Amino acid sequence: MQKPIATTRSASGIPTGRLAIWWLLASEIVIFGGLLACYLLFRLGHPEWADAAAVTNTAIGATNTFVLLTSSFTAVLAHQAAERGDGKKAARFLVFTIIGACLFLGIKSYEWWYEISHGYTITSNGFWSFYYTAAGLHAAHVIAGAIAMGFVAKDAAQGKELQRVELVGIYWHFVDVVWIFLFPLLYIAK
Repeated sequence: MQKPIATTRSASGIPTGRLAIWWLLASEIVIFGGLLACYLLFRLGHPEWADAAAVTNTAIGATNTFVLLTSSFTAVLAHQAAERGDGKKAARFLVFTIIGACLFLGIKSYEWWYEISHGYTITSNGFWSFYYTAAGLHAAHVIAGAIAMGFVAKDAAQGKELQRVELVGIYWHFVDVVWIFLFPLLYIAK
């Protein structure tokens, strides 16, 4: 079977897959950057948001930070295994990364259930609107990353398309970096 041309060619000496993931991340930076800039401007103009932010559970946010950073570590290990040509090991580490994504989402679901059951909804005030929008957009990216890793892990386990392990890892690191910005803004800055 012949590889698709987009997999085998390169532009400016950069493989097209890697170039594509960086273009994707550039567009994501615009989305998250705009959202976070708006949040900061509104937060500075609304000191009463500190009372709403005080309700967020810093321990849960810190736990989710640990979970994501750990999953990023397993993504790095998957990339190292793929570079050595060990697709089965790369797939195994990607599965650990997917488990980390699911754990993150489970913790986030519990957290949202708790907050919503105590009356803190997206319509409560401006802080909660930004909180649910930013965390929800991030969670959607966690879901997308886990799904993509599942497809990449399936192929990697068969020793196919191992270069994609790096690409999905780059995306996953971006998801982690976004959380590194969200965590202090939504949980620590009270």
